[in-house]
Amino acid sequence: MWIKTSFKVLNSRSLFMKVILFVLLFLILGLTLVVIFVPPQVEKGLNQIINPPPYNLSSETASKLHSTLLIADLHADPLLFDRDLLKKSDYGHVDVPRLIEGNVALQVFTVVTKVPKGTNIDSTDADSDQITLLAMTQGWPPSTWFSLKERALYQADKFNNFVEESNGKLTFIKTTDDLEQYLERRKTNPDITAGLLGLEGAHALEGDISNLDILYDAGFRLISPTHFFDNEVGGSAHGIEKEGLTDFGREVIIRMDELNMIIDLAHASPKTIDDVLEITDRPVIVSHTGVRGTYDNNRNLSDEYIRKIADTGGVIGIGYWETATGGKDAKDVAKAIRYTADIAGVEHVALGSDFDGAVPEPFDTTGLVQITEALIAEGFSEDEIYNIMGGNFIRLLSDVLPKN
Repeated sequence: MWIKTSFKVLNSRSLFMKVILFVLLFLILGLTLVVIFVPPQVEKGLNQIINPPPYNLSSETASKLHSTLLIADLHADPLLFDRDLLKKSDYGHVDVPRLIEGNVALQVFTVVTKVPKGTNIDSTDADSDQITLLAMTQGWPPSTWFSLKERALYQADKFNNFVEESNGKLTFIKTTDDLEQYLERRKTNPDITAGLLGLEGAHALEGDISNLDILYDAGFRLISPTHFFDNEVGGSAHGIEKEGLTDFGREVIIRMDELNMIIDLAHASPKTIDDVLEITDRPVIVSHTGVRGTYDNNRNLSDEYIRKIADTGGVIGIGYWETATGGKDAKDVAKAIRYTADIAGVEHVALGSDFDGAVPEPFDTTGLVQITEALIAEGFSEDEIYNIMGGNFIRLLSDVLPKN
């Protein structure tokens, strides 16, 4: 009798194990499908191109001039997404083949580590985070799920891997020596591009000043104190309190100056901007913004702060998206550039697309020739256009990056 009972128990256990195995296999299959299919669909929804390529111009003049330019863009976020940047994609805004096609010599690849729910330009709290789920669905290492610093380091590793696998198509710029050697190489080989690594929001330091040196060693050369919310470093223009630098924030700015890192005041509150400018005597930038003179909102720079940034010797990157310009095409970008140049001087204006920044853009990076055409229509000279489209920022990098 006990033998029959034992067989029944074994059969029950066997059936139970089969059910468990089936459920596990089902879950693994489901998670695999999520990792493969969900991230591209998410990005397609976030990083839309209003007018997809190809891009036609009304004259050959802009195209010829564009081919002679040394173009630099101060802000793009493609490292946040699960896309091979060495392959040309039909969605998103930036990858290496499209940068080369658009004649972009230098792209700042900016790392995003936290985005709260309900993010907006007027009042955003820090109590939630959408990147956690994105990291999980994209198959990022578990170490990144709950650590902002690890998310920054992971994206830096991704970028470095793209550089190593690019066969010389993509160069990692960390020093003035890197920049000089790259620009010399590009004189005879225009079919290459380069990247500088930036960090959008110093909350990735996790309140520990020693993490700044860790991020520097990972290749970061540009950091903004804040993103859309107030953090341990200081107040955001879109935060709740919108205060200035904290004591820790002052420590961060001082150490950034010691390391010859670039301070990016995009998203910073007016008080934070004022506090930073009291500490540093180096040029600062605003990597991606609009200006209130052409479109008045809490995201954009006032005339006062346009002048303050220019007075440091810095540059202001004009964005392309609607909140920045008030419009949806290159003409609106050129109007904001004209306004900024009239106040600050042409030598203090640059491009700051916010490509792949979860905003619809009027074109992808292959469409930058439309800005060249619009700048011609705004009456800028060829030399002025050369400097706006990249020369100003590359000059700044030559002055402020560490030597080696």
